[in-house]
Amino acid sequence: MYGLYWDWTYLLVIVGAVICLLASARVKSAYKKYAQVRAMSGMTGAQVAERILQQNGIYDIAVVRVAGTLTDHYSAKDHRVSLSETTYDSASIAAIAVAAHECGHVCQNNFGYGPYSVRRALVPAANIGAQLGLPIVIIGLIIGRFPAIITAGILIFSLAVLFQIVTLPVEFDASRRALVMLEQYGILGQEEKQSAKKVLNAAALTYVAAAASSVLQLLRLILLANRRRD
Repeated sequence: MYGLYWDWTYLLVIVGAVICLLASARVKSAYKKYAQVRAMSGMTGAQVAERILQQNGIYDIAVVRVAGTLTDHYSAKDHRVSLSETTYDSASIAAIAVAAHECGHVCQNNFGYGPYSVRRALVPAANIGAQLGLPIVIIGLIIGRFPAIITAGILIFSLAVLFQIVTLPVEFDASRRALVMLEQYGILGQEEKQSAKKVLNAAALTYVAAAASSVLQLLRLILLANRRRD
């Protein structure tokens, strides 16, 4: 069971987990703060999403309510922007920022933003990498006699890491688009825009943290594989 007992490389996993926890706590704090600040426009998250889509000439995307908090997402496959209960009916700066961000993804898809297309194409491979990569490496470490199995597992896991890395420019660009549109369409004032930016920047950190955690996990697998070869 070489590589499965405690060793210093577990620290890489722990560091990654801590980074993710800190990022999650920050986004929840920022969202909670600005969820209590009502925007001067009085528009709800749903109204903002519909307004942005119309302004961009996009009429085939439904804006729907989904259960939960911060469960907001855009599905190109289903042609819908799903807004959480705390976003859909809320007129807070936080809700407006999140709704605009999801519409930023719609614009990326409709106007051919390259990294977004790459991320969509990577989804099947990334799912395989996330589900099978680590188990295959563990099996290779247990068997020990077939280093090619470990290498294969690392390569497969790398697909999930690549997805996380490609996600970064996609999320940052969606937030950039959101802030521009919120100001351009008169939905938020200048000071309100700065508050929305704080919410979106905090949310972006969760993607940075996820990417960093994945890279650290990949590094650990590579170190374990090299140790096995030695």
